[in-house]
This record gives sequence, structure tokens and C-alpha cells, in this order.
Amino acid sequence: MRLEHLFEPNSRPACLVFNVRMDLFAVHYVYDDRTEDRDAIRTSHVAYLDDLVAKGALFAYGRYADELEPGALFIYRADGADVVEAWVAGDPYVAAGLVPRHSVRAWPARGTWPALIAGAR
Repeated sequence: MRLEHLFEPNSRPACLVFNVRMDLFAVHYVYDDRTEDRDAIRTSHVAYLDDLVAKGALFAYGRYADELEPGALFIYRADGADVVEAWVAGDPYVAAGLVPRHSVRAWPARGTWPALIAGAR
């Protein structure tokens, strides 16, 4: 849904109320020491994720930049964890066995995210 579809042309709403169900999921990847193997297919991994972003399924992703356990975080919107698991399975890193562990957790986030509002479909 796009915001402009909520209003009639030339109308001015008294207030703006959102009643959009958004099931968010936080996905955590744990990486091991096979950095060179991941580097070899990073282009296809990023292209796959960017396609999910373009479809409105993935809002944010990226590797952790600290010195703790290597991995990455992904924020998905989906109808259920099974859908997210299917997307995870299609990730070239996962398909190549380069993500030894991952978790998918429902995440009832609060707050305002410009990307969620601007990217609402």
C-alpha cells in the first residue's frame, strides 16, 4: 500500500491512522571462518537480498561490524516464519552451506522507521 492511495485527490485528512498488519522477523546469521568462500559468492548473495528489498520483503540487512561473533542481521516482513525460512534457504550463502547457524524470530517492533513508511506497499 502506498500512502497516497489512502486519500482522495485534493483532500486534506484531519488525522492519519494506520491499520496495516506488519509481521516483522529478525534473522540472525552466524558465520564461521570461511570468509574467502563467502567473498567468492558475495555478489550473488547481495543481489538476492537486494531483490527481496525491491519486493518489500526485506527492510534492512548487514553484517555485524564489531569484534564479537561474526554474522549478520536481517529484518523481514512476512506472513509467517515459514515464509522467512524459505527466503533464508534461497540465500546463496545458506544454499552453499556458508551459514552454519541462523535463527528466525518474530519481532513485534515499535517506533517509526522511515523505510517502513516510504516503502509501504
